[in-house]
Amino acid sequence: MLNPGDKAPPFELPDADMHIINSNHFLSNQNLVIYFYPKDDTTGCTIEALELSDLMDEFSALDTQVIGISRDNCVSHAAFRDKHGLTVQLLADTEGEVCNDYDVWREKEKNGEKRMGILRSTFIIDKAGIIREALYDVKPKGHATQVLEKVKKIT
Repeated sequence: MLNPGDKAPPFELPDADMHIINSNHFLSNQNLVIYFYPKDDTTGCTIEALELSDLMDEFSALDTQVIGISRDNCVSHAAFRDKHGLTVQLLADTEGEVCNDYDVWREKEKNGEKRMGILRSTFIIDKAGIIREALYDVKPKGHATQVLEKVKKIT
């Protein structure tokens, strides 16, 4: 489990337009909010993505980039983004390597059935690449506002 004070694991993943995004590209210039979510176009994930998108101007004013990561592919991300007019950047971790690095790929139980899945989690990373907040098992509704308030405290 990653904790505040830990160095954020670097990554390179494709975005919804199949451009490779390197996390180091943002650091030193911007803070990063990385949120991991289970699946494109599901109720909770849509709420979370829409609320974060609605606050993008405020995050930008705080030199903060918001990135969503799931195991969905680029085509799924593009459809999700376009359907809902999302402004957060969505990255595809189809192999689950970054999910493992951030310790969000976990066993979950639903309707008595155990299976592996993404634990909805958010990491706030400062310009030096240090995790300032590690929020595991978050609820989607209202989470964006909580994250914005935490970002304000580090800027």
